[in-house]
Amino acid sequence: MEHLPVEVIGNILSQLRGARDAVIASVTCKKWREAWRNHLHTLSFDSLDWPVYHELSTSRLEILITQTIFQTTALQHLAISMEEVDEFSAAPVMAWLMYTRDTLRQLHYKVKTTPIFNIIEKCGRQKLEVLALAHNSITGVEPSYQKFPCLKSLSLSHVSVSTLDLTLLLTTCPKLEKLALISPDIAMSDMEVSSSSLKDIYVEAISLDKFILEADTLEVMHLKDCTLELFEVVSKGALRVLRIDDVSVIHLDIGENMENLEVVDVCNFTIMWPKFYHMISKSSKLRKLRLWGVVFDDDDEVVDLETICMCFPRLSHLSLCYDLKDGILQHSLQGSSHLLNVVVLELGWSVVSEFFSEWMGKLLGRCPNLKKLIICGVVSEVKTHDECQTLANFTFSVVQLMRKYMHVEVQFEYE
Repeated sequence: MEHLPVEVIGNILSQLRGARDAVIASVTCKKWREAWRNHLHTLSFDSLDWPVYHELSTSRLEILITQTIFQTTALQHLAISMEEVDEFSAAPVMAWLMYTRDTLRQLHYKVKTTPIFNIIEKCGRQKLEVLALAHNSITGVEPSYQKFPCLKSLSLSHVSVSTLDLTLLLTTCPKLEKLALISPDIAMSDMEVSSSSLKDIYVEAISLDKFILEADTLEVMHLKDCTLELFEVVSKGALRVLRIDDVSVIHLDIGENMENLEVVDVCNFTIMWPKFYHMISKSSKLRKLRLWGVVFDDDDEVVDLETICMCFPRLSHLSLCYDLKDGILQHSLQGSSHLLNVVVLELGWSVVSEFFSEWMGKLLGRCPNLKKLIICGVVSEVKTHDECQTLANFTFSVVQLMRKYMHVEVQFEYE
């Protein structure tokens, strides 16, 4: 151990989960203390890592964090998340930011600060690549293309910000690739986000009348728990991954240039299938299609398996879960084309019915190269006689199918 270079020891200390562990390990010997001072890259103060954090006063925590940070000279990644702390004073927070500004590349700061100050102004630096803020306010942003020249990832969670300030902030990040907006406090009902470099966006818990996203190079988009009247994407067709999870939207427009889509994951979403299918129908590269808990806008709409076979020849993972009805069931299984590349089939129900076994058997017959079948469902604790009989019939049908498809791995996931 005594022959290890101090740089290697610094990397070892940087791999420890919490700041407390790194401090304890650094007192091993004089050489390790030197590595702590000059070669430690990562410090994390998280109230989940050490129960004693909950017992300390806010002022004591501020002193502890200040003393620890000021003993280092090469911090690149600083994370501070204290769930039990109502708010930190602005003075020590500014001191931490100013002290580390020449070396810091990643900052995760998730504590309220008082009095409110523009933390973005204090974060502007040459090397910062990742910035994650929570429970803070962003105001009075001044446009400057030199403020965040290296920033690639920006996450704003429970942050108060106006549409104008958010727009100006994005203009200061010419290399931004990843953006996360989680439950922001936005005064206006409309939002327009524009970035020429953005590749990945995650939006959660937003309620707006209009959300327009302009990003020519966008590759990954995930919407979760949002209520929107209008959501529109303006891009040049680079989108590869589309995820929509528990979203209410009246008008959805992701463009028609979707040739590069590889993953479409839709969950708990009321869908106008013909319109949505038209948007993704040219995605011949599609590998994964998941329509889970979807509700069709029209009772006569159905996911047509024949159309899926013809339009998505590379599909390897298919997940379907929606209410089955007799007429719709027969219509969805029309045709004879096969899903030759599907190796994983995931099927589920919210209320198990007599049609599920038939539907599952027909789908298995259309997937000749299937390797794994995942059956998901909801089984109530209190079941009527009819429910018990339906479940018993379904279980018997599954056993029969498993005997027929011995090469397929079957997995059950019941709630």
